[in-house]
Amino acid sequence: MGNETINTDLGHWLLSKMGKKVLRPGGRQLTQQLLTGLDITEEDKVIEFAPGIGWTMAQVLKYKPRSYTGIELNGEATRMLREKLNGTGGKIIQGDASRVDLPDGSATKLYGEAMLTMQADQRKSRIIKEAFRLLEKGGRYGVHELGLMPNDISTETKTEIQRELAKTIHVNARPLTRAEWVALFEKEGFRVKEIFTNPMLLLEAGRVLDDEGLFRSLKIGFNIFTHPYAKKRILHMRKVFRKYKKEMNAIAIIAEKP
Repeated sequence: MGNETINTDLGHWLLSKMGKKVLRPGGRQLTQQLLTGLDITEEDKVIEFAPGIGWTMAQVLKYKPRSYTGIELNGEATRMLREKLNGTGGKIIQGDASRVDLPDGSATKLYGEAMLTMQADQRKSRIIKEAFRLLEKGGRYGVHELGLMPNDISTETKTEIQRELAKTIHVNARPLTRAEWVALFEKEGFRVKEIFTNPMLLLEAGRVLDDEGLFRSLKIGFNIFTHPYAKKRILHMRKVFRKYKKEMNAIAIIAEKP
C-alpha cells in the first residue's frame, strides 16, 4: 500500500483499506433505522445507489427481497461487489445514479448512503429525480447523509466546513441542513415520512467499537498506527470532524413517491 496512494485516496476508501466496514456518517445504528424505515420485505424490488464496499447490501440481502440491484460508478468497487453477490441472484450495474439504464417503476424500495452529500446541489437534484422515476407509486426512498446544524447556520460557516472537508477527505462534500434536505426531496415530488439523526462520530473510539466490534476495532487501530501516512490523514480527518461537531450531524430520511 503505497504512501502516494494513501495520500490521494478518497476518505472512505482510505478507511476501507484500514479495515473499516461501516463507513456511514451515522454509523450502524442510523443505517439500521434507515432499513427499518424502508421496511424491506420478500416482495420488494430493491435498488441501491453507490453500494461502495457492500456492507449495507449484505444487511439488505438478509431480508431476501425479490430482487436487488446496485448502481455503482466505481469500477473497482463494481468488480468487488459482483464477487460478493455471486450466487445470490442480485446484480450490480456499473453506471451513474443520475442516469440509470432501467425502466420507470423498476423498484419498490430505493436507498443510498453517504453519496448525495458528495454531489453539487444540481446533481443532488438529478439523482433524487432519477430515484423518483425508478420507484413505483407508493415506493420508498431512503438516504443516510451528512447534515448541518442549525437550520439557520451561516453561509460563512457552511462554506468553511465544505472547504475543510474537501481538503481532508478529498471530496467536495456539500452537506445540507435538515430543512434543506427536506426541501430538496419535496421539490422533486417526494413526501418526507420520517427523519432520524445521529451525532457525527465516525472516527471516535466508542462509535468504532459499536460499529465494528472489538476484534475488528483492534485490527483497524493496528493498521492505522502501522501506516504513518494513513495515520496522519485519518487523525486530521478526526480533527476536522471534532472541530465542527456542533455544526455537523448524520441524517437519515425516508421519503415516499405519492
